Amino acid sequence: MSFVKFPEKGGIVNSANMEEYSFYTDEERFLLEKCTVCPRECGVNRFEGGSGWCGMDAGMNIASICIHRGEEPPISGPSGICNIFFGGCNLRCTFCQNHEISRSPQGLSGSRLPMANILGQIARILDRGIRAVGFVSPSHAVPQVRAIIRGLNALGRKPVIVYNTNSYDKPERLRELDELADVYLPDYKYVTPEIAQEYSGSSDYPETALRAIREMYYQKGSTLRIDDNGTAENGILIRHLVLPGHVEESKRVLRSIAEEISTGISVSLMSQYYPVPDTMDHPLLNRPLSASEYQAVVREMEDLGFRNGWVQDMESHRNYRPDFRKKNPFT
Repeated sequence: MSFVKFPEKGGIVNSANMEEYSFYTDEERFLLEKCTVCPRECGVNRFEGGSGWCGMDAGMNIASICIHRGEEPPISGPSGICNIFFGGCNLRCTFCQNHEISRSPQGLSGSRLPMANILGQIARILDRGIRAVGFVSPSHAVPQVRAIIRGLNALGRKPVIVYNTNSYDKPERLRELDELADVYLPDYKYVTPEIAQEYSGSSDYPETALRAIREMYYQKGSTLRIDDNGTAENGILIRHLVLPGHVEESKRVLRSIAEEISTGISVSLMSQYYPVPDTMDHPLLNRPLSASEYQAVVREMEDLGFRNGWVQDMESHRNYRPDFRKKNPFT
């Protein structure tokens, strides 16, 4: 059995597996061979397995490719968006609503799909009138994102590309997406390091996320451009999930956006939190958000002068409960 050496690198990969990774550029192989894709910078060789923080190897590691109609109106558009859900994650949020796939890589039915199959699934969804493709939880999978976009473009497909991220991203990775991503959909979870450490295992999340969002803002500006059909074509929309018992933290997040970025930027203030297995016994996170908590944060958003954005009704937590054992987790 022969081996092939990656150009300008010291690692080796079994040639029998090279075809599986032929869609990567040399630069992308280098990133994955000693992984520095995300701020964790684990340095593991993902071609040899998923031993880093995210738990993912160098494959596609896709949990689901499906039509999703539950995003913000300009993200879903009138027909929905083709969302690609990656498995694994570079955060470990105790309240993760996609915990089935963010922490259970062994359950990824599409993890070893050939690129042709992935592109075929996406193309069939686009043929149904869907105009946008969203990459969900992609911070640890930027090489995969780039490879899929290149593949779609090679097929003559130019959908609106939505980068739907937890914002634990490196600015240099985002700069690599400058000409590829049309819409950034970043979370801004917390601004207090102690809360970020307790809930996501990353005390540096606030500063890291702010740097990432600043880079997105630098690329796109504050205007979310929407076409005549109500679908976002270009720009940035910041999401914030209000957590029960954390009204003041949510207010601090909004103040950070207002002071550090712009009140002209679009904001999605989400009420859809619901307890998951890891938070059932938590003293603050063991219940849905109350209407009074949510309205207090909405008032803060209005008082700060935000001009563009979306709010949710209080029943949203009943509707956003994916089951990734199903072909379409949201039906």
